[in-house]
Amino acid sequence: MNMDNEETPKPKGTLSSKLSVMPRDSDGFGDIYGGWIVSQMDLAGSTYAQQLARGKVATVAIESMSFMLPVTVGSIISCYTELLSIGRSSIKVNVEVWVCYPAEDEQRKVTESIFTFVAINKNRRTRQVPR
Repeated sequence: MNMDNEETPKPKGTLSSKLSVMPRDSDGFGDIYGGWIVSQMDLAGSTYAQQLARGKVATVAIESMSFMLPVTVGSIISCYTELLSIGRSSIKVNVEVWVCYPAEDEQRKVTESIFTFVAINKNRRTRQVPR
């Protein structure tokens, strides 16, 4: 196997959030709750979708996901967002989470999922996404 021909995996999309993982987000063993990671993905994805929609959006679907690596206290997680499609009122965004462990200098992919958001108006009714 020729190592020169292999590419190092890289995040897809735009860096939408980056934060340190704190003890309050973990279990008693120092591992971060999966639900906390999903909430960070939803925040990153909705912020990105709000910019595209030029206003408020609501999360309506999250496709299946698997966790490939644990995230531990003291790690830095980065959420990357990539537009997949825009419908009349919906926006599909792929959200990837990458981790950098405290003693390392490289990022590794933790998980990814497709989030679907719907643009909504002040009355919480769907509205058209501006083109």
